Amino acid sequence: MTNDTRQWTPDSWQSKPAAQQPSYPDAEALHKTVEKLSKLPPLVTSWEIEKLRSQLADVVRGERFLLQGGDCSESFEDCQSDAITSKLKILLQMSLVLTQSGRKRVIRIGRFAGQYAKPRSSETETHNGVTLPVYRGDMINRPGFTKEERRPDPDLLLRAYERAALTINFIRALIDGGFADLHHPEYWELGFVRKSPRAAEYMQMVESLGESLRFMETLTGSTIAEMNRVDFFTSHEGLHLWYEQAQTRKVPRRPYWYNLATHFPWIGNRTRSLDGAHVEYFRGIRNPIGVKIGQPITPDELVALCRILNPENELGRLTLIHRFGADAVERELPPLVDIVQKHGLAVVWCCDPMHGNTEVTSTGVKTRRFERIVRELELSFQILKEHGTHLGGVHFELTGDQVTECVGGACGLTEADLTRDYRSSVDPRLNYEQALEMAMSLARLMRQ
Repeated sequence: MTNDTRQWTPDSWQSKPAAQQPSYPDAEALHKTVEKLSKLPPLVTSWEIEKLRSQLADVVRGERFLLQGGDCSESFEDCQSDAITSKLKILLQMSLVLTQSGRKRVIRIGRFAGQYAKPRSSETETHNGVTLPVYRGDMINRPGFTKEERRPDPDLLLRAYERAALTINFIRALIDGGFADLHHPEYWELGFVRKSPRAAEYMQMVESLGESLRFMETLTGSTIAEMNRVDFFTSHEGLHLWYEQAQTRKVPRRPYWYNLATHFPWIGNRTRSLDGAHVEYFRGIRNPIGVKIGQPITPDELVALCRILNPENELGRLTLIHRFGADAVERELPPLVDIVQKHGLAVVWCCDPMHGNTEVTSTGVKTRRFERIVRELELSFQILKEHGTHLGGVHFELTGDQVTECVGGACGLTEADLTRDYRSSVDPRLNYEQALEMAMSLARLMRQ
């Protein structure tokens, strides 16, 4: 199977096997909710989506770099100004570090304003002899372990839309109001770098940012407006296909279908079956899209996937987000890069160094090690360069808060620290200090 030319509609995915979809006890209530969603205003615009597509085409050409990051899974409770501000802040600061060191413009894509559903490895979970449906994210059911809370509730789709709208509105207000002003790197919480062997390098970088900005403004005799306002895009895994369908529309004067719930939806590693419902849905939308690539996948399968999702081989349409882990990336990534290069397929290579490096401690706590995350990034840069192409982006699970979920880094978190402030209900995230240190490590790799 290489290119599906059958008629596509926003609901044609319903004729395909759909993985990771909740089973709603009241089908009529679900359809009524989807109908309501389809009449609500879009969350993003086609102009923004086209702009992102154009910028991702620059990534393929090596002219920009993609930074994507945010929570593993958003919760309705975290739709608060402080939580949103902290995530926006760390992504902006990371992007500035990468711009300064990599000498490339950085595309900022947040994993938020829609990341309310998560794939799960099991349909149910059992505690004390009681078996209930697994928690699939706030868009679908509730985390409490009762029959009522675990029942899929279609009204939660409306709550997810509302939280996403509130989040996007607040982000736009912050950006327009000058929150992204890059004139004051001295406000960054950089006390942690004193513990790092590269402390002098880090502090020199921060000072250099300020000097470069002051020089340009002295030269031009005015404030550089671009330093006060930046582009920012949203993304989420397009997992819940009823929700995605409801926000998929045509717009005036454009011949395409757009998913107007987000700028950049992606297909997960568990749902990228060539004949599955998710690939069927994604092949028809105009948005730039991502696909998570992990084990198991063959080179031929990857070529078929690219041809279905990007039949015209357009620059900026398709991002491959590989997630093999530090131990497997040297074995798994090279044959995939080879086949993509051989067929001349236009893709953005983006490394997700988080998922493949997840482990469980002896006490049963899920975590990730900072050093292994960096190692997968190092190997990905090296492998892609050796095969005649380049790493175009990174995909992190992170937060702007000082949680204790991943171990290692200059802050010196150990397994004993994990219980101190572990908040994630699904996967562990880099905290503020670890995320900023990660950006500085990534900047070093970009310079090389």
